[in-house]
Amino acid sequence: MSAGLRRVLADLVCRALQATLPPSQHSWGWAVRCETAGIPDDTKALLFALDSACGLMPRAVASHLLRHFASLTGEGAPFCEGSVPMTIIEAMMRRPRALGIACAVGAVILGLAYMIIAGAPARYLGVNVGALAISLAMLALLGRTFPLGRQWMGGMTIVMAVALLATAFMGIEVEGISRWVRLGGFAIQPSLILLPVMIVAFSQGRSVLTTAGVVASASAMALQPDRAMAGMLVLGLGTLATICRDRHSIVALTTSIAGFAVTLIRPDPLPAVPHVEQVLYSSFDVHVGAGLAVLGDSVLLLFPAIVGWRRDADNRATYAVFGTVWFAAILAAALGNYPTPIVGYGGSAIIGYTLSLLALPKLAGVGAIAISRDRGEATGTLSDRHLLVGMA
Repeated sequence: MSAGLRRVLADLVCRALQATLPPSQHSWGWAVRCETAGIPDDTKALLFALDSACGLMPRAVASHLLRHFASLTGEGAPFCEGSVPMTIIEAMMRRPRALGIACAVGAVILGLAYMIIAGAPARYLGVNVGALAISLAMLALLGRTFPLGRQWMGGMTIVMAVALLATAFMGIEVEGISRWVRLGGFAIQPSLILLPVMIVAFSQGRSVLTTAGVVASASAMALQPDRAMAGMLVLGLGTLATICRDRHSIVALTTSIAGFAVTLIRPDPLPAVPHVEQVLYSSFDVHVGAGLAVLGDSVLLLFPAIVGWRRDADNRATYAVFGTVWFAAILAAALGNYPTPIVGYGGSAIIGYTLSLLALPKLAGVGAIAISRDRGEATGTLSDRHLLVGMA
């Protein structure tokens, strides 16, 4: 791993910390950045920056939350109304997809930090960065071309289910397991890309066609077999059936439980691959900074669901399913030899997480939608510009 790359990543961590810290703690951010710049060894500089970020970031997040709560209760305003920081925060909080994009980018950066510290090949870093770029481009394209709605959701669910069944029968087979397909010289896992999108979309539009697609997908997970994805299907649909007890969700949940039971019976002999599986444990063996980066990655993946649940009561089922789906992926990675989402090597989880943001509302809450419509396109464009500037 090149020394220059470690130095660049250390500086990026310092800049991210500075951007996150509240004004009262900006001097701490400058001190960390200066101290990091003064460390001659690039690896030690990166580790120091990560340790400092892990130590200061909880305080920064707590400070922002307390200030936001104070502004809501009328006990003080942390930012002037109309200021760029306030505009950025408000734009992020009422745009679940934008918040999810920021979390995805942050999680990929933390994953790169872990792999650099762990000595992963440079090719692994390139694959993850490339997957992020591809997924963001796909999100932008599909978000404009296929607005989420019942007119296309059923057909897309069937197409995704057929792709998962085709993987079970014609995918790359390793010791009786068929979960991957080869695309452009890379092995990708279609279930990790398509299944999260399908489950979260199913929470918004349930019909005979979408239910048939989910049932077929549960069969595909049993055929591959894939316990992690079958478990994700059970937990996601179980959460949905608990909140929305309708006939379609019950049928889909029952079928997914049967598929998961089949995966438990069938053997799964694949060993753990370095930098892909068992990352939640091996990262702490490498360095505590690497372990904290992995834990931070896991928290970031769930952040859009937590914020959405709190701010958008009308779509709580969707946020709950989204959070459960990715919590299930993290749980599977902790319990077995399954890919650790986003932080580990592999582009499938990165693409799957980013595309699953398509099923989240563009704006959180009916009030936000009404305000957006009243203000018109010009004002919306202004907020988006401030949001992009803040993310950069």
